[in-house]
Amino acid sequence: MDRPSSRRAFARTSLLSASALLLPRQAAGRIHLGLVTYEVAKDWDLDTLLRNCREAGLTGVEFRTTHAHGVERTLSPAQRAAVKTKCAEAGMLQTSLGSVCEFHSPDPAVVRRNVEDCREWVLLARDIGARAVKVRPNGLPSEVPQEKTLEQIGRALAECGSFASDHGVEIWLEAHGEGTRLPARMRRILDACRHPAVGITWNSNDTDVVNGSVAPSFALLRPFVRCCHITDLRSPYPYAELFRLLGDAGFTGYTLCEYPEPVPAEQGVEWLRAYRARWEALRRAASG
Repeated sequence: MDRPSSRRAFARTSLLSASALLLPRQAAGRIHLGLVTYEVAKDWDLDTLLRNCREAGLTGVEFRTTHAHGVERTLSPAQRAAVKTKCAEAGMLQTSLGSVCEFHSPDPAVVRRNVEDCREWVLLARDIGARAVKVRPNGLPSEVPQEKTLEQIGRALAECGSFASDHGVEIWLEAHGEGTRLPARMRRILDACRHPAVGITWNSNDTDVVNGSVAPSFALLRPFVRCCHITDLRSPYPYAELFRLLGDAGFTGYTLCEYPEPVPAEQGVEWLRAYRARWEALRRAASG
């Protein structure tokens, strides 16, 4: 993989449009592998996390809030600078910050609090060099018409996206939540948002799969895909097809391992190397 040129392309295109990371057709297989610290590395401190990823050949990370690495909004300016330096020295691209900001509540005060929290995450992302802040929908309140909630989420995202773009950061909406993770509803949220600094994190949900294929779901969300969460590559989820679709779309961003079980730090390198081997096999198959 041409890692330096990939990073430059990522930075150059990050705020151009809603399809910024879906570049013109190029050689398939230019996707990259990184790690979501949820939940594999939730107990690893920052130095261990960076060392394990570097030794296993992973080049990107999404820092999830509440985990042992301590990449949080409460960091002082000096601590933020230290995180940025450590990541740079480890050759680790900070793809995103895994916040839990969500905008579906029927209570306007709760939505406003989440928007303000998202602003703080954007400032942290700016300070440590992360490309984006990941947010999420987390369900549809039963007492509110579905369309109203989807529109509300979209409007909140647009506000967050406007603030983020002013600071050189993006907002990535994870396909998440009971009811909201359905691709058609995610598309409705993004259509309501219509901000070029807001994209989607594909989340490898079982609801993506239609008659054994993710192609219809991917076609619906393709213009917005900025990042992918991937789980157990040995599962029935059609990862080979997903990787081929990403390659056909010219995607040059990151697929991030988000495995649902913690791994002891001392086993981290071995575990990540085994995961990377499975990922490499899928990537090679998808590229022909």
